[in-house]
Amino acid sequence: MRDEAHDVLRQDPVMAGLIDRHDPYVEPDWDEYERLCISIINQQLSTASAAAVRERVFDLLDGDVTPEAVLAAEDAALREAGLSEMKVEYLRNAARAFQDRDYTRAGLASDSDEEVIDLLTEIKGIGAWTARMYLLFVLERPDVLPLGDLAVRRGIEQLYGDGDDLTRGEMREIAEPWRPYRSVATRYIWAEYESD
Repeated sequence: MRDEAHDVLRQDPVMAGLIDRHDPYVEPDWDEYERLCISIINQQLSTASAAAVRERVFDLLDGDVTPEAVLAAEDAALREAGLSEMKVEYLRNAARAFQDRDYTRAGLASDSDEEVIDLLTEIKGIGAWTARMYLLFVLERPDVLPLGDLAVRRGIEQLYGDGDDLTRGEMREIAEPWRPYRSVATRYIWAEYESD
């Protein structure tokens, strides 16, 4: 899929430059629940703060980031690792949801993107942003454009608007030629934004 995506995206000269400069696919092999935990931890935090908290939480769980381990962990220890009381609750809500239903790639294969968002946002603590991150990073759906993400919006503004504010409508218009690979384009925008 990546080659096909690059063929489409290279028609946009800005995107062609990003493809030549970055490889946004170098990422640890986290499973579905771990990736959802990371998205919850990342909510409302800077990249550096989120990475530090994630590292402490994963160390606390001895790298065994499973629904069972999160449910068994002490509240105080999770808070000491840097999680707010609310995020502890959200991780536990996600853990219970994973015990009740199959949220893996295989389990959600027949659900549309919108159906996945609806399912995930039924879990308290999972909003539309987190659900879109899940579609993009975990389920690897090819055509997700998460304009609810500040880094994506700022990245598009820097790359296509010379840093000026753009409306979400203008951003959707810019992204239209990237279909059906807006997820791939999004990864390159993040890579560029985070390299500054």
